[in-house]
Amino acid sequence: MTHGFDKDYWERHWRAGGPGSMGGNPPNPYLARETGDLTPGTALDAGCGGGAEAIWLASHGWHVTAADISSEALAHAAERAATSEASERVQWVEADLSAWSPGVRFDLVMTHYAHPAMPQLEFYDRIGGWVAPGGTLLIVGHLHTPGSTGHGHHPPAEASATSAAITARMDGMEWDIVTAEEHLRTLTGDGGRAVPLHDVVVRATRRR
Repeated sequence: MTHGFDKDYWERHWRAGGPGSMGGNPPNPYLARETGDLTPGTALDAGCGGGAEAIWLASHGWHVTAADISSEALAHAAERAATSEASERVQWVEADLSAWSPGVRFDLVMTHYAHPAMPQLEFYDRIGGWVAPGGTLLIVGHLHTPGSTGHGHHPPAEASATSAAITARMDGMEWDIVTAEEHLRTLTGDGGRAVPLHDVVVRATRRR
């Protein structure tokens, strides 16, 4: 069964707190690798979910705006952040990222497995416009293969994008591509079941 990733869907998803919600998971493993050499500044986590990545960035000196369409997700994230000394450097924002605009640009804009109510590549175009000159765009997404379900999702075809499809939309006069990779890794699911994840990782620096 497919769905449109609207607000009602994500509220139900987080309220259920199932294995696909990722509410208690550690930060994405690509985050430290791709941002460890950056000077901390301002960051936007687009589709922050349970907040692991936003909290990790804040704990490393970033001032983070963490936005998500789901009030349930943000409640989980804020509760998790309350135990962190970095919580004062995170601002939680309930927002539909297909319509909301931050009104400012950031030194880092990142998104991890966010599926908005719009085609995936158009979403990446949109958040790329929020990166300041000299800033970084970090995209981590699912590469859905036939029969795959991501974190328990059954997404429509437009919710998946290859690294080549993402970078092809980046004007070479505006962006320097730093990372464009696809990986297969395995998580441990319920009952110790191995869950394969096909990941897409794209990092780019805005020239102007």
